[in-house]
Amino acid sequence: MNFILHSDVNDRSISQSLGRPEYSYYFVLKAYRPILESLGQVHIVSSSAEVDPLFRQLRAAGQDSVFLSFTPAHKTPTELECPTICVVAWEFDSIPDEQWDNDPRHDWTQMFARQGRVITLSSHTARAIRRAMGEDFPVLVLPTPLWENFAAIREQHVCRPINPGAVLSIKGCIFDTRTLGLSADALLPTPLTAEQEAILAAELEAARPPPLTFKRRLIIARHYLRLWLLNAGRDYAPPLPRSKFLHNWYWEGVRDRVPDVLHGWLEKRLPAICGPQPVPVIEPEPLNLPDTSSVVDIAVDGVIYVSVFNPKDGRKNWHQLITAFCWALRERADATLVLKITQNDLASYYSEMMTLLAQLSPFACRVVVMHGYLDDAQYTRLYAAASFYVNASRCEGLCLPLMEFLSSGKPVIAPDHTAMEDYIDESVALVVKSSEELTIWPQDSRIIYRTLRHRPDWGSLKSAYESSYRMAKTQPEDYQRMSAAAIARMHDYCAFAPVQKRMADFFGLVPRTLDAAPVTDNASC
Repeated sequence: MNFILHSDVNDRSISQSLGRPEYSYYFVLKAYRPILESLGQVHIVSSSAEVDPLFRQLRAAGQDSVFLSFTPAHKTPTELECPTICVVAWEFDSIPDEQWDNDPRHDWTQMFARQGRVITLSSHTARAIRRAMGEDFPVLVLPTPLWENFAAIREQHVCRPINPGAVLSIKGCIFDTRTLGLSADALLPTPLTAEQEAILAAELEAARPPPLTFKRRLIIARHYLRLWLLNAGRDYAPPLPRSKFLHNWYWEGVRDRVPDVLHGWLEKRLPAICGPQPVPVIEPEPLNLPDTSSVVDIAVDGVIYVSVFNPKDGRKNWHQLITAFCWALRERADATLVLKITQNDLASYYSEMMTLLAQLSPFACRVVVMHGYLDDAQYTRLYAAASFYVNASRCEGLCLPLMEFLSSGKPVIAPDHTAMEDYIDESVALVVKSSEELTIWPQDSRIIYRTLRHRPDWGSLKSAYESSYRMAKTQPEDYQRMSAAAIARMHDYCAFAPVQKRMADFFGLVPRTLDAAPVTDNASC
């Protein structure tokens, strides 16, 4: 069997693709690859246009092939000769079963019916698909096999809830609340003194135009009419047509003398001359952002919480993740929250995050924001430094970082909804309560509420921070039990052998003897 694989993100583009919706599919492909290599021959193509030529070549040699598309269902090619299976990460309680924008691909039931089967990452997604496609529709639930990738980390792992000191590195920039000088007062404009108010009033009065006397109206009319006549016969491209001079003459010279009842009539009959003036667009001042081209370090210690997310991903609920931490542990100077951001564009979230932290200040606990791309060695340091991993998402298709930290022996704070229900319970996590709420399918341009996600309880999240800190400081035995349970859970859930067996049974193949290749990358899937 030949497996042809494609993801929109590849090895060359991954460091520039942080934050893209397809970003996580790259890591799923990379994690599945060793499993597929143990069952047949794997071919990675850079675009879907390469699939059919390769399929025909292999068919001519008498070999079977299947194309695994690591993309959302509506972006999967539909006209290929090669048998196609979509690998879907999905986090809502229903799949799109209707089309919009005159595009039938948005109806996933049609896409899956054409393919005949589907691979998904969680039991939650499988239930959503079977509700739409029928209980007998072939769905393979296949978590990414990442257990073996963390063997070296587990061998070096010291199960301690309090880190005596570690240095984290990243190619990018780091923001540390202990050095930012944040203050809620700085968000308010500084009141003007009486002297400053007087100076401002004088400047405004000096800038005020003189009254529109009859003589000034004649001067304005003569000026613009002269320009209009001088430019007769010249071609003007928008946005400066010749009628602009008459427009200025009307608005600056005579409009206030026209009866109000005629304004609307004139604007309809002569829109180029009497229509409203365009509102000027005021560009915001550019942010003074730090350089992100060099490697920077930071030292952390104490009880360290880690979370990996994209601030532009509405599922991640990162505002509550930060506010609950700062309120629960605001008097604990040895508590640190490390936020690893998976978003290339620093300007897209910088102001929002700094404003939130300033609103929460003052607090004794510490928040560290790491912006940039971590290589494998740098991520290993982050795994080792953590006391707990934190997830406060509204829904998840899998959550690779959560699985990675659990596989490293780190207890977590997380809800047990959507994909996380497959591996999160009270033995490995301080479970955050949540309840269902209506939402939209993220690609639905109509913005119609058609599905459900979950609303994490802020009070439960705050209590989980308090309980975890208490466990780290006073109950090390409980921490060690939870760490051991996390390792055991992930062995059963995402080790190579059980995932390989599921894949082999799905395709009706016999596995070859092959060692699992290490995949130590990371994502926010």
